[in-house]
Amino acid sequence: MTAYDTRLTELGLTLPEASAPVANYVPYVQVGALVHVSGQVARKDGQPLVGKLGADMDVAAGKTAAESCALGLIAQAKAACGGDLSRIKRVVKLTGFVNSTPDFTDQPAVINGASDLLVAVFGDAGRHARSAVSAASLPMGVAVEIEGIFEIV
Repeated sequence: MTAYDTRLTELGLTLPEASAPVANYVPYVQVGALVHVSGQVARKDGQPLVGKLGADMDVAAGKTAAESCALGLIAQAKAACGGDLSRIKRVVKLTGFVNSTPDFTDQPAVINGASDLLVAVFGDAGRHARSAVSAASLPMGVAVEIEGIFEIV
Protein backbone atom coordinates (compact mmCIF):
# COMPACT_ATOMS: atom_id res chain seq x y z
CA MET A 1 0.00 0.00 0.00
CA THR A 2 1.45 3.36 -1.05
CA ALA A 3 1.40 6.57 0.99
CA TYR A 4 -1.35 7.86 -1.32
CA ASP A 5 -3.44 4.72 -0.78
CA THR A 6 -2.98 5.18 2.96
CA ARG A 7 -4.02 8.81 2.71
CA LEU A 8 -7.19 7.84 0.82
CA THR A 9 -8.02 5.38 3.61
CA GLU A 10 -7.32 8.00 6.31
CA LEU A 11 -9.71 10.38 4.52
CA GLY A 12 -12.36 7.64 4.40
CA LEU A 13 -12.31 7.62 0.59
CA THR A 14 -12.62 4.63 -1.72
CA LEU A 15 -11.62 4.77 -5.35
CA PRO A 16 -14.22 3.58 -7.83
CA GLU A 17 -13.29 1.08 -10.50
CA ALA A 18 -11.66 2.86 -13.44
CA SER A 19 -14.66 3.12 -15.73
CA ALA A 20 -14.68 2.06 -19.35
CA PRO A 21 -15.43 4.68 -22.02
CA VAL A 22 -19.04 5.10 -23.10
CA ALA A 23 -18.15 6.20 -26.65
CA ASN A 24 -15.28 6.12 -29.16
CA TYR A 25 -12.37 7.25 -26.96
CA VAL A 26 -9.92 5.80 -24.44
CA PRO A 27 -9.95 6.52 -20.70
CA TYR A 28 -6.42 7.94 -20.72
CA VAL A 29 -3.47 8.52 -23.02
CA GLN A 30 0.13 8.59 -21.87
CA VAL A 31 2.51 10.89 -23.74
CA GLY A 32 5.98 10.78 -22.24
CA ALA A 33 5.61 11.38 -18.50
CA LEU A 34 2.14 12.92 -18.85
CA VAL A 35 -1.11 10.99 -18.50
CA HIS A 36 -4.13 12.77 -19.99
CA VAL A 37 -7.27 11.42 -18.32
CA SER A 38 -10.56 11.72 -20.21
CA GLY A 39 -13.42 13.56 -18.55
CA GLN A 40 -14.82 11.82 -15.49
CA VAL A 41 -18.47 12.50 -14.77
CA ALA A 42 -20.01 12.93 -11.34
CA ARG A 43 -21.34 9.67 -9.90
CA LYS A 44 -23.07 8.59 -6.73
CA ASP A 45 -23.33 4.89 -5.90
CA GLY A 46 -22.13 4.11 -9.44
CA GLN A 47 -24.91 6.09 -11.10
CA PRO A 48 -24.63 9.48 -12.86
CA LEU A 49 -25.12 12.33 -10.39
CA VAL A 50 -27.48 14.58 -12.34
CA GLY A 51 -28.45 18.17 -11.69
CA LYS A 52 -28.00 21.77 -12.75
CA LEU A 53 -26.18 24.25 -10.54
CA GLY A 54 -28.26 27.35 -9.98
CA ALA A 55 -31.51 25.42 -10.58
CA ASP A 56 -31.81 22.21 -8.57
CA MET A 57 -28.31 22.01 -7.00
CA ASP A 58 -26.41 24.36 -4.69
CA VAL A 59 -22.64 24.90 -4.48
CA ALA A 60 -22.22 22.36 -1.65
CA ALA A 61 -23.88 19.62 -3.75
CA GLY A 62 -21.78 20.68 -6.74
CA LYS A 63 -18.58 20.35 -4.69
CA THR A 64 -19.61 16.83 -3.73
CA ALA A 65 -20.15 16.06 -7.42
CA ALA A 66 -16.68 17.45 -8.22
CA GLU A 67 -15.16 15.27 -5.49
CA SER A 68 -16.62 12.19 -7.16
CA CYS A 69 -15.03 13.30 -10.44
CA ALA A 70 -11.66 13.65 -8.69
CA LEU A 71 -11.93 10.09 -7.37
CA GLY A 72 -12.61 8.94 -10.92
CA LEU A 73 -9.54 10.83 -12.14
CA ILE A 74 -7.37 9.20 -9.48
CA ALA A 75 -8.76 5.76 -10.38
CA GLN A 76 -7.89 6.28 -14.06
CA ALA A 77 -4.42 7.63 -13.20
CA LYS A 78 -3.86 4.59 -10.97
CA ALA A 79 -4.84 2.31 -13.86
CA ALA A 80 -2.39 4.17 -16.11
CA CYS A 81 0.31 3.51 -13.48
CA GLY A 82 -0.34 -0.21 -13.41
CA GLY A 83 -2.10 0.08 -10.05
CA ASP A 84 0.79 1.89 -8.33
CA LEU A 85 -0.27 5.33 -7.09
CA SER A 86 3.30 6.05 -5.91
CA ARG A 87 4.17 6.63 -9.59
CA ILE A 88 2.11 9.85 -9.58
CA LYS A 89 4.59 12.69 -9.33
CA ARG A 90 2.17 15.61 -9.74
CA VAL A 91 -1.33 16.65 -10.69
CA VAL A 92 -0.62 19.08 -13.53
CA LYS A 93 -3.97 20.45 -14.75
CA LEU A 94 -7.73 20.09 -14.34
CA THR A 95 -10.45 21.33 -16.64
CA GLY A 96 -13.81 21.37 -14.91
CA PHE A 97 -17.20 21.69 -16.58
CA VAL A 98 -20.21 22.68 -14.49
CA ASN A 99 -23.75 22.06 -15.75
CA SER A 100 -25.30 25.37 -14.71
CA THR A 101 -27.87 28.02 -15.41
CA PRO A 102 -26.75 31.07 -17.42
CA ASP A 103 -26.67 33.27 -14.30
CA PHE A 104 -24.67 30.84 -12.12
CA THR A 105 -21.17 32.24 -11.48
CA ASP A 106 -19.68 30.00 -8.78
CA GLN A 107 -18.02 27.44 -11.09
CA PRO A 108 -14.64 27.88 -9.32
CA ALA A 109 -16.23 27.10 -5.94
CA VAL A 110 -17.80 23.93 -7.36
CA ILE A 111 -14.54 22.68 -8.92
CA ASN A 112 -12.77 23.41 -5.62
CA GLY A 113 -14.36 20.14 -4.47
CA ALA A 114 -11.99 18.29 -6.81
CA SER A 115 -9.01 20.56 -6.21
CA ASP A 116 -9.32 20.31 -2.43
CA LEU A 117 -9.58 16.50 -2.59
CA LEU A 118 -6.50 16.19 -4.82
CA VAL A 119 -4.45 18.36 -2.47
CA ALA A 120 -5.73 16.36 0.53
CA VAL A 121 -4.58 13.12 -1.11
CA PHE A 122 -1.35 14.19 -2.85
CA GLY A 123 -0.24 17.17 -0.72
CA ASP A 124 1.77 19.78 -2.62
CA ALA A 125 2.00 17.37 -5.58
CA GLY A 126 -1.78 17.76 -5.87
CA ARG A 127 -1.61 21.53 -6.49
CA HIS A 128 -2.40 22.14 -10.14
CA ALA A 129 -3.32 24.61 -12.85
CA ARG A 130 -7.05 24.71 -13.53
CA SER A 131 -9.96 25.97 -15.57
CA ALA A 132 -13.56 25.98 -14.31
CA VAL A 133 -16.22 26.73 -16.90
CA SER A 134 -19.98 26.56 -17.28
CA ALA A 135 -21.81 24.28 -19.68
CA ALA A 136 -25.43 24.48 -20.80
CA SER A 137 -25.63 20.70 -20.41
CA LEU A 138 -23.35 17.72 -19.87
CA PRO A 139 -23.58 14.04 -20.87
CA MET A 140 -26.45 12.18 -19.16
CA GLY A 141 -27.41 15.43 -17.40
CA VAL A 142 -24.55 15.11 -14.89
CA ALA A 143 -23.76 18.09 -12.71
CA VAL A 144 -19.98 18.10 -13.23
CA GLU A 145 -17.36 16.60 -15.55
CA ILE A 146 -13.61 17.00 -15.02
CA GLU A 147 -10.61 15.97 -17.09
CA GLY A 148 -7.05 15.97 -15.80
CA ILE A 149 -3.38 15.70 -16.61
CA PHE A 150 -0.99 13.85 -14.29
CA GLU A 151 2.81 13.60 -14.37
CA ILE A 152 4.06 10.09 -13.59
CA VAL A 153 7.42 8.43 -13.10
